[in-house]
Amino acid sequence: MKYLILLSILFFLSEFALMLVKRSKKIDSKRKNDKGSLVLLWVIITLCFTFGFTFANYRIWTLFNYVVAFAGVTIILLGATIRWISIIQLSSAFTVNVAIANNHKLKTDGVYKYVRHPSYFGLLFIMFGFSVSMNSYISILIITIPMFLAILYRIKVEEEILLTEFGDEYSNYKKNTKKLIPGLI
Repeated sequence: MKYLILLSILFFLSEFALMLVKRSKKIDSKRKNDKGSLVLLWVIITLCFTFGFTFANYRIWTLFNYVVAFAGVTIILLGATIRWISIIQLSSAFTVNVAIANNHKLKTDGVYKYVRHPSYFGLLFIMFGFSVSMNSYISILIITIPMFLAILYRIKVEEEILLTEFGDEYSNYKKNTKKLIPGLI
């Protein structure tokens, strides 16, 4: 369980660094409307970790528990990779708050070719991986469902501003690319 706490601290530090470094600036933004979705994400993540760890399996583990935990860590790392690739590919257009920069171009290639919001897909994978690593069905439910709903709200907020800014170009992109999970949603 110590490795999981260490991973959660690393996750928190990386997200906190993003929040400090990748916030949109008034000068660079022509459209900005977060509708509280960033705060909601932080609150949900905090509550999910708190209650997820509360219901985590701390009993003596069998080989099966270690395999499940290892699978969860693998999912966390895969999610972090997807999240950071999408952030790097979006480059200066990526912000933690919902905003459109003055020089913003709609990104439809790279990982954005497969899903419209790959950084949220990665975030959902990260959180699901943490819940799996906790070896508790209750932790999986407590973490995955609220995170999924918070991310869907955030996407709704983002898509409103993207549709306003890019119009038909974004509408056409929506028709050909899934919102959150490639091939599904």
